[in-house]
Amino acid sequence: MINLDQFIIGFDKGLRTLFAPAQTMRAVPGDALPDAPLDESQRRIAASLMRVNHSGEICAQALYQGQALTAREPSAKQALEQAAQEETEHLAWTERRIVELGGSKSVLNPLFYAGSFAIGAVSGLLGDKWNLGFLAETERQVVRHLEGHLERLPADDQKSRAIIEQMREDEARHATSAVSHGGAELPAPVKSAMKASSKVMTETAYWF
Repeated sequence: MINLDQFIIGFDKGLRTLFAPAQTMRAVPGDALPDAPLDESQRRIAASLMRVNHSGEICAQALYQGQALTAREPSAKQALEQAAQEETEHLAWTERRIVELGGSKSVLNPLFYAGSFAIGAVSGLLGDKWNLGFLAETERQVVRHLEGHLERLPADDQKSRAIIEQMREDEARHATSAVSHGGAELPAPVKSAMKASSKVMTETAYWF
């Protein structure tokens, strides 16, 4: 049963995710690396890719908050909350790198958040094995997405590369954790729908 307090806490988390500077417990990956000179085109590409990653982390926060709200078993809630904590760090890292590159966050983040929260809440209502299975598949797709970004980044942008590589490592671990907690393999049509939805978000956030 979801009570009023849970809704208030969830609403507060949403506002902080969208409008408050994210915090990180870990050092920003690549922070000690020199900031290599990038030309305008390279800087624009890197900033756009980091904007996509930032929006992806907004979506991840919303998904996990929605899923945790409707998860039933304490172990499932714990796995989701742990993933959400590390995603908050990713949010902080990408936000900082966007500023360093002279870019801007996506104006569509509130829309991305609302849609992802609703999807997460619905997946939680289906039961914990599907809830965790959705988490695992989401993270697998994010890993592939990050690998694509590593290929597209300007070769000299080692600071952005270090952030994305650590994010990729964390996301892969989240997927493994979700499966170990009982996550089920999702049907192929669901995976395809998730992939299509992600493509819309990433292509839109790249420009806006």
